[in-house]
Amino acid sequence: MAPHAESETTLAMRDNDPTTVNKTSTSTPTAQNKKKVPLELISQGASLPGIPKHPTFALQRQWLLERMALGFRMFARKGYTDGMAGHISVRDPENPHTFWTNPLAKHFALLTVSDMILVDYNGVPIGGNMSRPANAAGFFIHAHVHKSRPDVTVACHTHSPYGMAWSAFAKPLEMLNQDIAYLYGEAQAVYKDFGGVVLSDEEGEKIAGALGPKGKALMLRNHGLFTVGSTVEEACFLMTLMERACQCQLLAEAAAANGVPKVYVPDESARYTFENSSDVETLYWEGYPDLEYEEAMSQGEHRR
Repeated sequence: MAPHAESETTLAMRDNDPTTVNKTSTSTPTAQNKKKVPLELISQGASLPGIPKHPTFALQRQWLLERMALGFRMFARKGYTDGMAGHISVRDPENPHTFWTNPLAKHFALLTVSDMILVDYNGVPIGGNMSRPANAAGFFIHAHVHKSRPDVTVACHTHSPYGMAWSAFAKPLEMLNQDIAYLYGEAQAVYKDFGGVVLSDEEGEKIAGALGPKGKALMLRNHGLFTVGSTVEEACFLMTLMERACQCQLLAEAAAANGVPKVYVPDESARYTFENSSDVETLYWEGYPDLEYEEAMSQGEHRR
């Protein structure tokens, strides 16, 4: 069962529900393709189903928390753990001014549904696991992002190694390959200040402001990476994409320092890739395989 704060209330579809798939087509090179959404463009044969939507708040909450636990386990497997640092937050489907987060000082690989803590925008734990504290720094960052971005259901922050390394430059990732084009334009941002551990509303507000109204990925100077999405799959996938992009950027910089020139993705091609790869449904499926693998490895333990 999911943690405390469950409701069997029917989950009504909201106009601003980020998991409601927008079937409006994006720009594509042919008239035939203009009739298709991005996921259809990369699919041959059978179609992948849409993002799951459950009939009650309780079922939707349980599903979100299970995916959240799997997201943490995936981060652990990829080496994104760093002491007590790092967090994922998930907006509660019934009470959107509250969100679920992980307890302080429990390894990502061990997290289960019953470990998660429900907090309000004042940082007060109001449900779920009341036996462990939440991460205060995580609260200040995530609360202000959830406040300012009602479209965001999930937010992730890690101190991954390549992200930490590239964050020292306080520069955006360059369009060096197809993958980073998923974060073309305003989808990527940089927070260029660093005032130490985030323990104030002021710093949290600044970070949310740097992400902006359209940002999906934020480079935190001298700190690490931050990503958001409408599903756990989307936000976690963008974290792995950003970490790989930081690794590629650092490798490319090393080669360039030895006289090998970088060749960038043309702006038009980067924009085209973004428009046909970065909708919520495609990004859900981009993140799905890693979580499916973690579910198989967990053998149901994450649901506890």
